[in-house]
Amino acid sequence: MSSSNRTGSSPLTFILTGIPGLPAAHFWMAILLCSMYILAVTGNCAVLFIVKTEPSLHAPMYFFLCMLAAIDLALSTSTVPRALSFYWFNTSEISFGACLVQMFLIHTLSAIESTILLAMAVDRYVAICHPLRHPAILTNTATAKIGLVAMARGVLFFLPLPLLLLPLPFCSSRVLSHSFCLHQDVMNLACANTTPSVVYGLTAILLVMGLDAILICLSYVLILKAVLRLASWKERLKVFSTCVAHICVVLAFYVPLIGLSVVHRFGKDLAPLVHIIMGNVYILVPAVLNPIIYGVRTKQIQRRILNLIHIYSDRTAQ
Repeated sequence: MSSSNRTGSSPLTFILTGIPGLPAAHFWMAILLCSMYILAVTGNCAVLFIVKTEPSLHAPMYFFLCMLAAIDLALSTSTVPRALSFYWFNTSEISFGACLVQMFLIHTLSAIESTILLAMAVDRYVAICHPLRHPAILTNTATAKIGLVAMARGVLFFLPLPLLLLPLPFCSSRVLSHSFCLHQDVMNLACANTTPSVVYGLTAILLVMGLDAILICLSYVLILKAVLRLASWKERLKVFSTCVAHICVVLAFYVPLIGLSVVHRFGKDLAPLVHIIMGNVYILVPAVLNPIIYGVRTKQIQRRILNLIHIYSDRTAQ
């Protein structure tokens, strides 16, 4: 480890960033983040509970949905409580080790989510283009194996990110662009050659998120071809409507991801507020929207939610 950032009277720390020039708005920012976090936790826990307790939902598509819910819970929980501590209690410093752990979790969980979204796209492709083979191909065992592969893929590709930063010295300016740690953000503060980190980070993103996005698009091209072969528009709309929820979830994940990547790599002249907004959108919007999207689009989940509300209302009335 470099002596310039590991020795001395105090350990290396980074400074988290809130809304620049508006410290009075931090309280309201915390309220907004807390509200979104509560929505994310409630919605994703509801999805996990409903799928677990509803036997008719014990199918690969809903197991993938449970994986998404668990990932969103982990991702938001690894970032939002620390951000709330910063906004409410002004604890702006984060240790080097804690920052690297948070960075690893954010990027690894994002990679796992990308892989699961690809698996869900493949599930839709097989269900629509090869319906007779779907039960044999995507069994519950195969779904569990896909989940394990997604975890291993995320860890293997993104564990090197913090390891590459570990030996680097850091400059006197240690102010981050967000209220949490991202690889590109921390890397820019290093006082050394960061070419290995830049090259590896870009390669990992392209080989995981970039490749997944291409394969998802390819699967929907094939799905669209199969749908257009159907005789009537009603049949086409009915079949394609089974993909609408997944398409919305894919957009909710990739649009903030691409936006944040563009802002970090090409938006150095943008206002700091843009970086902060994009970072929070990337962390929280998918976690909030995913259970809402599937709750609206999936009749079985709708019915289960309504039944739970009805049971709760009856109990409170008694």
